[in-house]
Amino acid sequence: MTGWVRRLSPLLALWLVACGVVDFTRPGTGDTEATYAGTYRYYAEFCALSQISKRPGFGAEIRGEIGGHAVFYLHGACRGTGADPQVLRLCEAGEADGVGISMNEHFRNAKWVAIPGRDFFFDGGLPRGEPLTRAAYRRTQAEARRLGIYDGIEFHPRYFEGIPADTTAEAYKYELSVATDYALSHGRGRYCARVPVNQAQLVAMIGFLNAENAPYRSGAREFRWSLFQDNCIHLAHNALAVAGVWPEWPTNRPLLVSFFDFPVPKNEFVNLMRRANDTALLDPLAAWRDPAARRAVLEFGQLPVRPGTIALSWPAREPNEVYETALKLVFYDEPHLGPYRFWLDAILADPERTDLAENLRLYAARYRQQRAAWQPLPWWLAQPEFRDVPPAAVSAFRSRFAAALGRDIATVERQLAQVERARAVATLGQRSVMR
Repeated sequence: MTGWVRRLSPLLALWLVACGVVDFTRPGTGDTEATYAGTYRYYAEFCALSQISKRPGFGAEIRGEIGGHAVFYLHGACRGTGADPQVLRLCEAGEADGVGISMNEHFRNAKWVAIPGRDFFFDGGLPRGEPLTRAAYRRTQAEARRLGIYDGIEFHPRYFEGIPADTTAEAYKYELSVATDYALSHGRGRYCARVPVNQAQLVAMIGFLNAENAPYRSGAREFRWSLFQDNCIHLAHNALAVAGVWPEWPTNRPLLVSFFDFPVPKNEFVNLMRRANDTALLDPLAAWRDPAARRAVLEFGQLPVRPGTIALSWPAREPNEVYETALKLVFYDEPHLGPYRFWLDAILADPERTDLAENLRLYAARYRQQRAAWQPLPWWLAQPEFRDVPPAAVSAFRSRFAAALGRDIATVERQLAQVERARAVATLGQRSVMR
């Protein structure tokens, strides 16, 4: 942390609220990880990660700030197979399920790295329920090196100050980055928001991410992370923005502006859950008035909000020989009247935001209501929103919206039946085991 940030810390403290240890077991994951990928071929998952606090006396001593970290996972995207694996593409049939994306201030010639496979990204290849021993921790690092996660990735030299004499710089990169870029649950709890996307949206996100990394991978620029002006949440937020989820969050604005308007992991999780489940945007007039929602309809043939945006959480792995597991993750908010902690409580307590089947039922009902309220073209042309809009443009938006609505009405019914069947099978399996 630079000196000027330290001097601003008392002011920052006015906005850092809910500083107690966080319970990441609520709402938990339920059955969604077993069924979600079967329901949605493509999705993005944004995760707000807790602080990291490594136990002393074993490897590099790493203690993170209570603001935490943010990453995201793209189901349906894969690393490149050419000279630079840090170039994303759509997965082909039979390939790994996706990639995790982490932006880290350690990097000098990259803005982000891609971690192959959901299991390794989140769990380091360690089966859930197993403790994190020192031996398991070493196995995770060995697997990360085998995968070549940091092949060709250079770190800023300052991160190698004090490196043990018996450790190479290449090996130390993997030691510094456990539970930050990969094997996240080894040392951090998390809140995650899963957002389904279609193929066109995922392609747009891949293009954005590749463009963000290109000048650093080519050597044209040196990457320097900035808490206020370009941090890990900016990257995830703007990847979702190019897919029409919400407006862009500008980067590299003047420092004074950025200081009062920069994204924070826990806030962003809440913001995404609220935006991507804002069913008011299913009103086509509201969608037209919102530029990002309008883009989702016109460019991607997608309704502004879709079923399947759900909240999940997972605590740091226990028992744990390597990391502390009583961890904090704060909001950036007004400490007394700020709304974020109330919004979070409402999200975690709402089955329609945490349970896939309940979420699907909600949208099935909202879609039917919207179809029942559908209006003919003359009604649309008479609305104030379209007074100065060419009739052909109004008709095009109406047609795209109607097509997406009709498709999604049929899809959500099928998805709900699929999820309910999966749950019934799982319940029968549990009963058989109990017998």
